Amino acid sequence: MKKTVVLDIVALSPRVIGEHTPFLKKWIESKQKAIVEPVLPAVTCSAQSVYLTGKWPSENGIVGNGWYFQDECEIKFWRQSNKLVQAEKVWDVLKKENPDFTVANLFWWYNMYSTADYAVTPRPLYPADGRKLPDCHTQPMELRDRLQAELGQFPLFTFWGPNTTIESSRWIAEAAKKVEEWYQPTLNLIYIPHLDYNLQKYGIDFSKISKDLREVDGLAKDLITFFENRGVQVLLLSEYGITSVSKPVHLNRIFREKGWIQVKDELGLETLDAGTSAVFAVADHQVAHVHVNDPSKLAEVKAILEKTPGVEKVLDAQGKNDYHINHSRSGDLVVIADKDSWFTYYFWLDDAKAPDYARCVDIHRKPGYDPVELVLDPAIKIPILKIGSKVLKKKLGFRYLMDVIPLDATLVKGAHGRIPESDLDKPIFVCDQSLNSADTLAPTSVFDVILKAVRG
Repeated sequence: MKKTVVLDIVALSPRVIGEHTPFLKKWIESKQKAIVEPVLPAVTCSAQSVYLTGKWPSENGIVGNGWYFQDECEIKFWRQSNKLVQAEKVWDVLKKENPDFTVANLFWWYNMYSTADYAVTPRPLYPADGRKLPDCHTQPMELRDRLQAELGQFPLFTFWGPNTTIESSRWIAEAAKKVEEWYQPTLNLIYIPHLDYNLQKYGIDFSKISKDLREVDGLAKDLITFFENRGVQVLLLSEYGITSVSKPVHLNRIFREKGWIQVKDELGLETLDAGTSAVFAVADHQVAHVHVNDPSKLAEVKAILEKTPGVEKVLDAQGKNDYHINHSRSGDLVVIADKDSWFTYYFWLDDAKAPDYARCVDIHRKPGYDPVELVLDPAIKIPILKIGSKVLKKKLGFRYLMDVIPLDATLVKGAHGRIPESDLDKPIFVCDQSLNSADTLAPTSVFDVILKAVRG
């Protein structure tokens, strides 16, 4: 088998490859390349799971970055157990073929409790006093200590949130190099998320994202050169392209005004009670899963959604079949935004009653995806003073609330999730081998190309 790296540079699309990415532009031109037709939804967990299983969401069960867990009546995002993926992984196939095959997974999602030999994934510590501390989880467990002794603590707070920088992606890249030096895995999966952040904040505005592109280009040059110098072949891909948007759509507020959303008063603030709501939406970028707990309302809900500005398509049972997302974890209806819009999770009608987590970076408690977490509240006049005082409380062991996120969804200028019209905004796949002269790849075919590359 041939040693292989699959380098996943999130949000890398033909539209952003150019003057600000000179290394990648030249390197890609020397290889075989194809456009990947995105899976629906074109989001991290669904895309990665399709690539690694060769199965659609209807078969592997990963219908988004999160979904409504019906047996618990709770909406949960960014779960980590690989047991949630209901299909065999590419490395399982290769392990059966060669007992000497090994795989490392550096930050691809669903990275805990899998059959991978080496795995590294973010996993904060939550002490009983309410603090959140940066950390990671590894397989084997001692790899965590070894990596952090070499590279320092994993920089969790630059991985997501208003303080994101290239630092977290650089840490992942350096960890991947260490794993190669220490273990020489046959297959090394590496996730570089940096482009995802400011492209969502600013959209395709090169005056604001050129620095990010240059940083990722430099990081890619370092990684690709390192592995190629060691005789490792590099496959480059992305999960989706990000496009500019201008219109947030608040589906749950529409349902709230109809009297279908049930909220619970918690110390004067409101939280969503999905289990007793007649209708609610699980918002995930430009796709939303709408659950109709009262089946008598299904036709009415569908009609309302079809008339909602910013909604392009409403998929019923047949539509879900057509898009390979007909799984029990999907909503009764799957809603797709138009090219200028995206879906918020907001369910409150009065910002004064928004839950406390709404103004925080809190990816696990929010009942939907919230890209506004990338933005520091512009109403904070002296951010360094407010944040500094909260960090001081943390260091002194006091409880604190890092409520620095605004509730203005119009601040988000970039999104993904729907299938874009232009190939310039779709993910790419680059490798040395022939792609059979294909200009495009189905997302399920990425699995086959990885297999072929490793088999040599």
